[in-house]
Amino acid sequence: MSEQLETIEVEEFLPHPPGKVWRALTEPGLLASWLMENDFQAMVGHQFQMRGIPVPAVGFSGLVASEVLDLDAGRRLRISWRDANSGNSLTSTVTWTITPEDAGTRLFLVHEGFNPDDPTHVASHRIMSGGWRHHVLPRLAQTLAGLDSGEPGAGGE
Repeated sequence: MSEQLETIEVEEFLPHPPGKVWRALTEPGLLASWLMENDFQAMVGHQFQMRGIPVPAVGFSGLVASEVLDLDAGRRLRISWRDANSGNSLTSTVTWTITPEDAGTRLFLVHEGFNPDDPTHVASHRIMSGGWRHHVLPRLAQTLAGLDSGEPGAGGE
């Protein structure tokens, strides 16, 4: 099986209604709980920053400069990503698309813009692919479960 190094694609079924998943994708406090601390606003053209953990192996400073590129309410969110402290280093886009499925939601994540000819991009692709699959999306599921249980700090009413 050959690996496509330009794009990371992840498909996930979440046993939560689309409205709840969309809320977790677009409400700043919830987004920060599963992705990164941020000053996100769900508005096309809004520029914001996300704070994560630095990754010296690929020169990632830990600060992502982002912009909301596309927002189709309740269905699709596309955001640009780049290292805020390294010019246009590792510029990419992340798109979340959600579709109702039975009593839950099918989430499609596409993270694109990696250059397979650049060793730093290849290393970043590997790190990000594992991160989305094994760390970030499981935290999203935990956040959604917290909304179900009404846990304090999970954004429940």
